[in-house]
Amino acid sequence: MARPSSYPPELRKRAVRMVAEVRGDYPNESAALRAVAQKLG
Repeated sequence: MARPSSYPPELRKRAVRMVAEVRGDYPNESAALRAVAQKLG
């Protein structure tokens, strides 16, 4: 069983949406994830 997330659902939804929006600006999904994570803190 997966452990519950320590992040609120609203933040998770926002992060997923942001990654989808900027994915084309980065060479791969990992780079997009890191960029969004840095912006969100």
